[in-house]
Amino acid sequence: MNIIAINGSPRKKGNTSTLLKKALEGAKAVGAKVELINLYDLNFKGCISCFACKRVNSKSVGKCAMKDGLTDVLNKIIECDVLILGSPIYLGNVTGEMKSFMERLLFMNLSYDGGHSSNFNGKISTAFIYTMNVPESIMIEKGYENVFKSNDKYLQLLNGPSEYLISNDTYQFDDYSKYNASDFDENHKSYIKKTQFLIDCQKAFKLGVRLSNDFSNK
Repeated sequence: MNIIAINGSPRKKGNTSTLLKKALEGAKAVGAKVELINLYDLNFKGCISCFACKRVNSKSVGKCAMKDGLTDVLNKIIECDVLILGSPIYLGNVTGEMKSFMERLLFMNLSYDGGHSSNFNGKISTAFIYTMNVPESIMIEKGYENVFKSNDKYLQLLNGPSEYLISNDTYQFDDYSKYNASDFDENHKSYIKKTQFLIDCQKAFKLGVRLSNDFSNK
């Protein structure tokens, strides 16, 4: 079994990366082959609307015709069994890199025949890990979950089940006194990091185990 995790955060040692690594640890613990890919290491763009993936009798039908740093990654993904995405929430949505990645992955698999069904012939189980500075109450107030549900729906173009894990109220700075961030209480953030974030890490580990086991039991 092959599991790929995509880190949509610019930080390789931040909250999002930590949770993705925990998920991969869980998957590896039950025998999966795992790989972590950092989007910010790659040179790529979002969809350029060339429609080559939908052109009649084209070799690119169901594939992205663009050639850049994302090409090999997309080829790996369509051969994997489980895909785990991770992104911090910036301005109420995933990062620009993650959005561009999703455009490239999902639009090539979106069919314009049959009510926006899928061109994809395989089946990939997916999960999305979201991290954010705001607590759950603000997340709900701002309607962030609409974004999560929308992404969940589009990931089902890969023909497998999709789920998501949310980590709220994350710790952002090594030293809050060095930044203009008076809206946040460092003591509270430190407490959450030592308590709830550890629970979130356990959830991510179990997510990796469950996704691997669910696929193996099919």
